[in-house]
Amino acid sequence: MMDWLQLFFLQPVSLYQGAAFPFALLFNYLCITDSFSTHARYLFLLVGGGALAVAAMGSFAVLVFTPALCAVVLICLLGPRDVHRWTFLFQMSWQTLCHLGLHYTEYYLQEAPSTRFCITLSSLMLLTQRVTSLSLDICEGKAEAASGGIRSKSSLYEHLCKALPYFSYLLFFPALLGGPLCSFQRFQARVQGPSSLYPRHSFWALTWRVLQILGLECLKVVMRWVVGTGAGLTDCRQLQCIFVMWSSAGLFKLTYYSHWILDDSLLHAAGFGPESDQSPGEEGYISDADIWTLETTHKISLFTRKWNQSTARWLRRLIFQQGRTWPLMQTFVFSAWWHGLHPGQVFGFLCWAVMLEADYLIHTRANLFIRSWPMWLLYRTLTWAHTQLIIAYIMLAVEVRSLSALWLLCNSYNSVFPTVYCILLFLLVKRKHKFN
Repeated sequence: MMDWLQLFFLQPVSLYQGAAFPFALLFNYLCITDSFSTHARYLFLLVGGGALAVAAMGSFAVLVFTPALCAVVLICLLGPRDVHRWTFLFQMSWQTLCHLGLHYTEYYLQEAPSTRFCITLSSLMLLTQRVTSLSLDICEGKAEAASGGIRSKSSLYEHLCKALPYFSYLLFFPALLGGPLCSFQRFQARVQGPSSLYPRHSFWALTWRVLQILGLECLKVVMRWVVGTGAGLTDCRQLQCIFVMWSSAGLFKLTYYSHWILDDSLLHAAGFGPESDQSPGEEGYISDADIWTLETTHKISLFTRKWNQSTARWLRRLIFQQGRTWPLMQTFVFSAWWHGLHPGQVFGFLCWAVMLEADYLIHTRANLFIRSWPMWLLYRTLTWAHTQLIIAYIMLAVEVRSLSALWLLCNSYNSVFPTVYCILLFLLVKRKHKFN
């Protein structure tokens, strides 16, 4: 039932991220001591990204280098008005072709894909974030456009110097395999300015992250034992299927939390984390793992904003704010496309969009009618449990790879939870139209 490949491919990614830590600290040390120029800093990050890509992906690294090169060429050739449209189309087309290769391997050949290829696809998805974020910044005037640079009469060296910051941003090693999305303006400010890593602040921040990762890894061992020794969706009975769903989704969440904190630590070690006087929730920097909010919220809408926060903010800017009709549905459809359009992903993200619409109406209605404290406490408790179970349902739907596994999930008692929200959504929409 569980997509164990998705869990196991994150383990080598974590090993490569850990191996990059000394180089991240070295880069920050050289920035603190002002030991090399701005161009040397860009080259250090670019060469480090190339070396990490070859080490983690092998020959598949070409699938990351090629779109990065093409994106820089498009940025240098096109004007600010056209750059986003063409870079977006090229990057998503390239990523889709690579995902189709994964579909061919899994569904037609019935073979397990290479771990290196899975790492490459994950890095491609992160590259898409940086490419589209950069092109949007140029389109909106937040970043300097390089259009006309290649066509001008400058020397080859000057052309390369103009393109170097873009190359370095798209392939810099602290964000190559994971981590919150770092904007191009923030990247430039960190490379060109003094380091923001203060030894005492950094030591305690990194120590706290290490303790968090160790705690999460211990919980993963327990959850893996629970999932491995218990029944699966193929042989669970009635209400037992709910526990199977919850424990399986819990293992997925712990894996993602641990991976996100490690990614965040690597960016922090390289000097791309928050300043000492800036809180992690500010616009300039945002961490992906807000574990407390994710595990305690009773609203699907809040969970959606906090789950993988930098990606959620990127999707909101790229799709939701640009959409004129059904922006929410457009956002989740694009998210399914960006993730690879596996059957479970299409079903899971569409289900998530419907649950989000229901969540808005249910909580808006409840806020108007619930007045007493005991009723409010009961409402919070019930909606928290229901929210966590719906999220577990969506997570398992997104992570499964086969139609048979998806059918087992849909045909189990777990489908009661999203069905309840669908019924409430239908009744509330009908009542709203009647009132209007």
